[in-house]
Amino acid sequence: MIDFRSDTVTRPTKAMMEAIMRAEVGDDVYEDDPTIKALEARAAEMTGKEEALFLPSGTMANQVAILSHTRSGDEIILGSKCHIKVYEVGAAAMLAGVSYHLIDETDGMMDTSAISAGIRGENIHFPKTGLICVENAHGSGHVAPLSYMETIRTIARENDLPVHLDGARLFNAAVHLGTEAKAIAKYADSVMFCLSKGLASPVGSMLAGRAAFIKTARKYRKMLGGGMRQAGILAAAGLVSLETMTKRLHEDHENAGYLADALDRLPGFTVDKNARHINMVFVKSTIDMDRLSAHMRTQDILLGGYKGDYMRLVCHNDIDKKAIDHFLRKLETYLKTL
Repeated sequence: MIDFRSDTVTRPTKAMMEAIMRAEVGDDVYEDDPTIKALEARAAEMTGKEEALFLPSGTMANQVAILSHTRSGDEIILGSKCHIKVYEVGAAAMLAGVSYHLIDETDGMMDTSAISAGIRGENIHFPKTGLICVENAHGSGHVAPLSYMETIRTIARENDLPVHLDGARLFNAAVHLGTEAKAIAKYADSVMFCLSKGLASPVGSMLAGRAAFIKTARKYRKMLGGGMRQAGILAAAGLVSLETMTKRLHEDHENAGYLADALDRLPGFTVDKNARHINMVFVKSTIDMDRLSAHMRTQDILLGGYKGDYMRLVCHNDIDKKAIDHFLRKLETYLKTL
């Protein structure tokens, strides 16, 4: 099965499975799992933070960060199309008791002047602004430049506010910018990144920040049911992700570019070249995407990720140029039947 739906569908590599078999474990709630400790130390180092925390998912990591930064009744500033707002079931409102001040986004970036204008002043009628959330790389396929991150940090510091970076695909953003992950993360007080997307681990995300922040986050993780026991078997795969998979992400970006160029040459297909920063391809088509997707499923090819008029195709560790060429041949054959 060739699966373009997301980079969340990646299967653990042989090296990961071998590391899992060899993993030394303990009880992570007691903080005595050595493999978890090794993963958290490496994640902190790679993001330039004091400490890090392993969590089951990116959504839980984002929500634990919001809980740790804010108080019930606060308002948080975030993009109108960001993952925290659109795809996390409104969790921040229920769990942290915060409300959203939404900023319109262009190419995955909030208008920074609107961020400044959205920070609440002292007024009996207003909630307190508690946090600015930024997503980079953005789920729309865009990567924001470091200058954007720096501007947000400056605004936050001028107003004594923390910044949380939803960096689910932080290492993809780093590849696009030609820099290290810590060069992006340094503009945020906390950062989350996923091990289970392009880094191909079967489970897990990391949350990094100052030691005091992580201490608070660890307690909220336990409250939400994320305190695990012999989780070192998962951390073993995560260490392979950090040491090995981060070094091959450029291949996914190149394959996505190869796929985008080929699709753009087909009649009836238009690729959004402006959103071609990472391992995603957003393509608009005049053909019925539901019918196309249903047909491709019969050919053992999975498509998905509809965003309005666009379909999103994602390249990852389990998709190489041979798989892309196979898909393109099947697509060309299908187009001839229309």
